[in-house]
Amino acid sequence: MSETIVADVCVMGAGPVGGTLACRLAAAGVSTIVVDRAALPPMENPSFDGRAYAIAAGSRALLAEAGVWDRLPVPPNPILDIRVSDGRLGGRPSRLHLHFDHREAGADAGPFGWMVEARSLRTALNGYFPALPALRVLAPAAASVERRPDSVAVRIAGGPLVQCRLVVAAEGRESPLREAANIPVTRLPYAQTGIVCAISHDLPHGNVALEHFLPSGPFAALPMGPSLDAELGGAPNVSAIVWTERTAIAQQVVRLDDARFGQEIARRLGGHLGAIRMVGRRWSYPLSAMLVHRYVDTRLALAGDAAHGIHPIAGQGLNLGFRDAITLADQVIGAVGRGEDPGAPELLARYQRRRRPDNLLMLAMTDGLDRLFSNDNRLLRMARDLGIAAVDRTPPLKRLFMRRAMGLAG
Repeated sequence: MSETIVADVCVMGAGPVGGTLACRLAAAGVSTIVVDRAALPPMENPSFDGRAYAIAAGSRALLAEAGVWDRLPVPPNPILDIRVSDGRLGGRPSRLHLHFDHREAGADAGPFGWMVEARSLRTALNGYFPALPALRVLAPAAASVERRPDSVAVRIAGGPLVQCRLVVAAEGRESPLREAANIPVTRLPYAQTGIVCAISHDLPHGNVALEHFLPSGPFAALPMGPSLDAELGGAPNVSAIVWTERTAIAQQVVRLDDARFGQEIARRLGGHLGAIRMVGRRWSYPLSAMLVHRYVDTRLALAGDAAHGIHPIAGQGLNLGFRDAITLADQVIGAVGRGEDPGAPELLARYQRRRRPDNLLMLAMTDGLDRLFSNDNRLLRMARDLGIAAVDRTPPLKRLFMRRAMGLAG
């Protein structure tokens, strides 16, 4: 007979949100199973690939409580200031700009966030999973899920049967569990493509992030820490690039050689970092927003990209997923500690009430910002430049924006 595993929670998906949620639950003594369709290699010596995450201050607390933060092999780099500007390609930015200084957000705030290399987070999670007695990982694994009013059965093809009380869908935007639950989804295409890469540059970035709005979409340069292997001999000054471009143009740009691709980045970045060089790989993906009509079903909770998708204009997508994990973990840990059912309808309804409004607000904000800034209308340009300047000169409003971006304000 096949093995039967009994657990409190089964998390489908071992990515940043699902993996961190599983670690947080297991670190608190909640018996947890993680199932992922892909293999999770040891990753002893992963190479630099140019991908990084902007982890907000509020999300850092989750990673710390889960026991992941101190295991990151590549030190995170703080984001201390953010400069927001508006302009046209090849021209000087508007003189009306917005500068966020982390010291203005409050004594408890600290940095806006930290840049964490994607390989560093993956290595930390993969290495930490086996160290948690309350956690078991099944990967690679194909699974079928049967949800009943009183329990969940997760059948692993050629493997064990998992009996649990709650299953969490953290499988990404095309979540099979969400589809099986017949949860409606509304998608908002942007006709834009996101380009992600990294650069090495001659001058230090000073831990300042740049968000430059251009008619085709926002262009961001985010301060990463020194890298020992981004280029031969190491790279003391490295930044991550998140570049939103109209899809037709992006398809041409990503096919350029490194020299010409670097020239296109320099046209958008300006010269404040000195000469730049491409390091790592380049990545591209189509952009769209996604509205999931509900986050829960019978003994099912959606988290991360399975529950929502927003424009990357504010760099908040992953952080929203981490905030899902914070809320869900707190409720499940509390329920298990009191001897209650972690998959009870009232717990799931409470989770949805606490997370869906926040995610809807961020979807509306990012969608509105993209529509406001990704155009070259003269009147809109004048209005938004005046708006940027007004926020820069209104300390209470500026502080609210900063604390919300940090994940420290509701």
